[in-house]
Amino acid sequence: MTIQQVLLLLLLWMWLPHPYHTEMLFRRTPDLRSKSFGGRASGNNGKAIHRQKRGWMWNQFFLLEEYTGSDYQYVGKLHSDQDKGDGSLKYILSGDGAGTLFIIDEKTGDIHATRRIDREEKAFYTLRAQAINRRTLRPVEPESEFVIKIHDINDNEPTFPEEIYTASVPEMSVVGTSVVQVTATDADDPSYGNSARVIYSILQGQPYFSVEPETGIIRTALPNMNRENREQYQVVIQAKDMGGQMGGLSGTTTVNITLTDVNDNPPRFPQSTIHLRIPESSPVGTAIGSVKATDADTGKNAEVEYRIIDGDGTDMFDIVTQKDTQEGIIIVRKPLDYEMRRLYTLKVEAENTHVDPRFYYLGPFKDTTIVKISVEDVDEPPIFSRSSYLFEVHEDIELGTIIGTVMARDPDSVSSPIRFSLDRHTDLDRIFNIHSGNGSIYTSKPLDREISQWHNLSVIAAEINNPKDTTRVPVYVRILDVNDNAPQFAVFYDTFVCENARAGQLIQTISAVDKDEPLGGQKFFFSLAAVNPNFTVQDNEDNTARILTRRNGFSRHEISTYFLPVVISDNDYPIQSSTGTLTIRVCACDSRGNMQSCNAEALLLPAGLSTGALVAILLCIIILLVIVVLFAALKRQRKKEPLILSKEDIRDNIVSYNDEGGGEEDTQAFDIGTLRNPAAIEDKKLRRDIIPETLFVPRRTPSAPDNTDVRDFINQRLKEHDTDPSAPPYDSLATYAYEGNDSIAESLSSLESGTTEGDQNYDYLREWGPRFNKLAEMYGGGESDKDTS
Repeated sequence: MTIQQVLLLLLLWMWLPHPYHTEMLFRRTPDLRSKSFGGRASGNNGKAIHRQKRGWMWNQFFLLEEYTGSDYQYVGKLHSDQDKGDGSLKYILSGDGAGTLFIIDEKTGDIHATRRIDREEKAFYTLRAQAINRRTLRPVEPESEFVIKIHDINDNEPTFPEEIYTASVPEMSVVGTSVVQVTATDADDPSYGNSARVIYSILQGQPYFSVEPETGIIRTALPNMNRENREQYQVVIQAKDMGGQMGGLSGTTTVNITLTDVNDNPPRFPQSTIHLRIPESSPVGTAIGSVKATDADTGKNAEVEYRIIDGDGTDMFDIVTQKDTQEGIIIVRKPLDYEMRRLYTLKVEAENTHVDPRFYYLGPFKDTTIVKISVEDVDEPPIFSRSSYLFEVHEDIELGTIIGTVMARDPDSVSSPIRFSLDRHTDLDRIFNIHSGNGSIYTSKPLDREISQWHNLSVIAAEINNPKDTTRVPVYVRILDVNDNAPQFAVFYDTFVCENARAGQLIQTISAVDKDEPLGGQKFFFSLAAVNPNFTVQDNEDNTARILTRRNGFSRHEISTYFLPVVISDNDYPIQSSTGTLTIRVCACDSRGNMQSCNAEALLLPAGLSTGALVAILLCIIILLVIVVLFAALKRQRKKEPLILSKEDIRDNIVSYNDEGGGEEDTQAFDIGTLRNPAAIEDKKLRRDIIPETLFVPRRTPSAPDNTDVRDFINQRLKEHDTDPSAPPYDSLATYAYEGNDSIAESLSSLESGTTEGDQNYDYLREWGPRFNKLAEMYGGGESDKDTS
């Protein structure tokens, strides 16, 4: 056995718990300085009490976790130097887990753990111990705090946070290139033994990858691993505690490693020569075909750029790289002609766009191929000499005049005759026509620039032997202006002259328009067709003219309207002129020359009411009639309704009123003076709803003095009416159909009640408030009297 092994065993023995040594001693430490208290306690013969300072001598307790025994696990023993073994002391334990997890023997001070403890849940417990006198319950030692540490055992295996890891590393990487780091954690105590010391090893994935035992870093183990040969690898890593020694616990995880692509493969054409065909009639931009170079790489490392580097058709064709398919599309750059050239040869190159300098040694990352393009003969349609034609012609040419000629030819080696025609959709009015043999365009209807200045025609050329193949060409015909329209008044003029006008007074300014558009611009001249004694025209030389009066004063009674012929001419060749008649009315004007009236008949109307006055009078009459009708209708509605509406409403002399009195608090609804002075009441009228059997003369009663109480007055009047023989022998009952909104009593009428007077219970009247106290006493007292009788 070596010295290192001996030292290791000694260290382990020191860390192991020794239960028989785990004893806490309470020792008395005498204080050299005694402290006396001024007070004296009874029972001590008046002597001063001296207190000595106590001291605790204690150690930490250690407890092994995951105890599997059937009895309580012994922790340690508390002992005080005051304990003489006679059971007079009592040990008390408090703090973390005291009484539940840890219990103490009150007599001996032995501490036990009641259940298995897991250090990963809690590594230590802090408790407090005290010894007290069992009889007096006074502490004999100060309370002391101690710690129970839980010793760790290797009961947790290393675990990885992920069951499966995903990583990648570029292909062709050198040996030792870091791929990914995996880390396992162990819940055991890293400061105690090797329970938490983890060592990594590789179980699957050799010889391609390796792992560092201490760090868990996975690295490449083989050089030049090629993704094109194998792309996916699965590596299983084991983490084992106890430093990887036998008996340690372990955990595993899986790492899926993917080799990422690098540009280590050049593009390659599968064929050295490619043949393509295209008809000569293919327009510019037509795709002839495609070429593609294969690349074993992926993504941007496989991107290829195509170009034409040589050949006899570099100016006739072009190549475009299609990014999504990585193909080179060859397209027509210029029109093809079978009769001129039938075969073209191109040299096409494909090159990677992203080249990695690290792999230049693998060779050039480009390739070339030969593309041969054959042009096929087709029956081509005719070709016009121009892409478009422009003809100019005057609008006054005669019918049948040729305005221009279009020319076309057959491009085929065997020329065929050509037939021309007009597309009638571009000449709906059939103003033009074309000679089918020579392409001459001539007029078939008169031209008018003022109607249409431009005509856009479409000429069709077709071979007589193959009329389906046609060619179109646009023909633009511009109509030139000829002075064939005379000028006219620009607008219609409503001209008038005042009766009080003076000679030389301006009454109108006129202008003219012309549909023609001469090159030098419009120029008009104004004049009178004949000498006029009343008016004259003065040309302003700016295409306008003024109409002036030649005499003073005009009369509507003599002539109400004048007609003035004005000649308007232009200055183009041939000169065109027209005569426009200006109508001038004679009107009455105020002193400022504002027109008031131009009708001569207005002077002959007799004096009287105007039309507006008649209309106003008529409206007033209508308004008065409406007011009378409304007044009559309102008056009819105000008629008082009869006391009894119909014969069916008479029910045993019950009179119905549609309104309700003001109640007890309404002092404005009646005049108390009338009650005090019956003489002020009018003569009593007979009732109209019944016929009394006997008529009595009304009885006059003396008036009451002003200081008489109202209650006494009413009682007096009631007594007089009871003894009055002329009073009617019937009662009058008034029914009110509307009860106030704020009344909680609702209706007091018993007409619609289905119960008799004896069945009614009037106790609820007392709940309605002080206003109904009288009724409650009347009806409630009556029932009590009935019961007593």
